[in-house]
Amino acid sequence: MNYAIFRSEPIYTLNDLAQIGSHNKREKKAYQSNPDIDLSKTKDNVELVPLNMKYVKGFYEITKEYKLEHEERMKTEREDRKRTFKQMVDKSKSVVADELVFTATHTFFNDMSKDEIKNWADRCMEFVHFGLGYEDNQILHATLHMDEKTPHIHCVVVPLVKKLDKRTNTERYTISKKQFIHDKEHLSELQDEYCDYLNMCGFALERGIKHSDKEHINMKEFKKLTKSLTTELDIKDDKLSQSINELEDKMKTNKSIMFDKESVKKDTFDSMNKVVEEAKKVKDLKPKLDNAYKNLKEITNDYSRMHKENMKLEDQNQSLKIENANLRYKSFHLSNTIDTLKNVINRMANFVYHLVADGLIPRHKEDEFNDEFSEFISGKKKNKDKDDSLGL
Repeated sequence: MNYAIFRSEPIYTLNDLAQIGSHNKREKKAYQSNPDIDLSKTKDNVELVPLNMKYVKGFYEITKEYKLEHEERMKTEREDRKRTFKQMVDKSKSVVADELVFTATHTFFNDMSKDEIKNWADRCMEFVHFGLGYEDNQILHATLHMDEKTPHIHCVVVPLVKKLDKRTNTERYTISKKQFIHDKEHLSELQDEYCDYLNMCGFALERGIKHSDKEHINMKEFKKLTKSLTTELDIKDDKLSQSINELEDKMKTNKSIMFDKESVKKDTFDSMNKVVEEAKKVKDLKPKLDNAYKNLKEITNDYSRMHKENMKLEDQNQSLKIENANLRYKSFHLSNTIDTLKNVINRMANFVYHLVADGLIPRHKEDEFNDEFSEFISGKKKNKDKDDSLGL
């Protein structure tokens, strides 16, 4: 069984970012002694989103407008509150960047060619866009490492966004990971969607166990109760056994006489009473044990029923998530298609503009041409024949 693995690892300072960059881009000399990295295979690593500079310099490139905004604000700030841009982002409670790690259990990659692994990596990067919502200008660097035991992706993103500052009622830049991954529960949902998307793309992977640390309070309470009762029963059983042994010893010293209160020695009679009392305590404990086992049966039945209902809901939820991932995938590609069409239309408009500017279309016919073109694009006017459409 192979598991889909997706982790989010926050980066809080620019120094940490630099260290991660050195690792991801294989800039450290120390790798010669690192047994997990085979430098002879480093040439097989794939730059999914290349970066031709150091991580920190790339960070400053992405955040240059944010830096200018901060420096402008510092001009009117009190001297004791002034900070450099680096000091500000390093001391912020938020991250400076977030590292997204994608991989799977080692056996998943067995017998896969480099092209097949690259196809898996491309699908992961699609998820970064339409699953998490990151745009190209927010991705600092992404690389596929093929020189370690298990192929994996390091995708470093800078979650730079503009948010409304309620204090000044203006939009200001900020780095906010929570805009993309709200909390641990949301991360768990994204991990579900990631696995669903990969399966939709033809990769057979399972979702790892989630909420494995969830406490079963009822069962814990039951175990606590039964442990207490068992301890109490053991103590009472020991006392009863001890009392019976004492009584047997006392009875050995008595002559074979009629068994009544007057003919039995006082200490022997006291031992008999002690046995009766201890036996009664054990008997009184029995309803508690019966009730405990009754509770266990109820808990077991409830758990069984809830498990069946949960499995049914999980199946329904899985179907909805796959459908949702499919829609997001289509939306992502539709958005790309729209962007492509916009570029084509803009180029056509520029082409027409240059035709007019160069005098190839008379200026007095420009409006007529625009009207014709608009009607054709809107579908109100159909092209007469194939030759006409080619002529346009």
